[in-house]
Amino acid sequence: MEATDIGWTGLAASLVLVALALALSLIQRLGLELEIGWASLRAGVQLLIVGAALVLVLDDDTPVALSWVWVVAMIGFAAFTIRSSASDVPGILGVSLASMAAITVVSMGVIFGLGIFPHEPVAIVPVAGMLIGNSMSQTVLAANRVVAEIGEKRTEVEARLALGQPATVAARPYVAQALRTALIPQIERTKATGIVILPGAMTGLILAGVDPTDAVLIQLAVMYLILGSVATSVTIVGLGVRRQLFTADHRLVRLDEAA
Repeated sequence: MEATDIGWTGLAASLVLVALALALSLIQRLGLELEIGWASLRAGVQLLIVGAALVLVLDDDTPVALSWVWVVAMIGFAAFTIRSSASDVPGILGVSLASMAAITVVSMGVIFGLGIFPHEPVAIVPVAGMLIGNSMSQTVLAANRVVAEIGEKRTEVEARLALGQPATVAARPYVAQALRTALIPQIERTKATGIVILPGAMTGLILAGVDPTDAVLIQLAVMYLILGSVATSVTIVGLGVRRQLFTADHRLVRLDEAA
């Protein structure tokens, strides 16, 4: 199979479906025309810039250290993105930064320590991007759900505290429910992979001319790493946010003041 090269003409042709989305929004009066147009334009500009930068990073003469600088930048950007998406969550910047750094260190350590992928820029940047990107959205959900669960059950939590339970025990069922809510989407995506969902990485490899079996093995490795990373990041953020919601003497703080 020959490698697929869509070129600029193919890219322009793919905008037909974006035009269809715009038309449907206009006909149904959804009011999403500007959002769809802006999202498409922004994604295109961002990816073109990233593509140009990747040409430099993936060059054979470029030091591997530059790829790790890129990864560190991704961690910082992800933490600030999480903060903007969960601005009402107290201490979310520090918690999300710790979470993203932890999953990156552990996951990349497994990947390169066990020789799953070669320690080269072509693997470092894309894999880190997939792990951080997939974990980011679920981390936002986990942080918001922990605050919502404890906020909605404040009376029950304070009753538990009044009975002498420490904060970790008093909040445990509500934090657990929040973590389950955040993890279920990723678990369901993993379960549906191969039957309903054909992952983008695997599809891209096949379109690029890689043997389908090799593409599947690569996708499975990435999928398992993503599932573990999401579970780890969600747990770290959930426990970190819970800690921010209680004082050192086990009192539940006012959420509006904490935020």
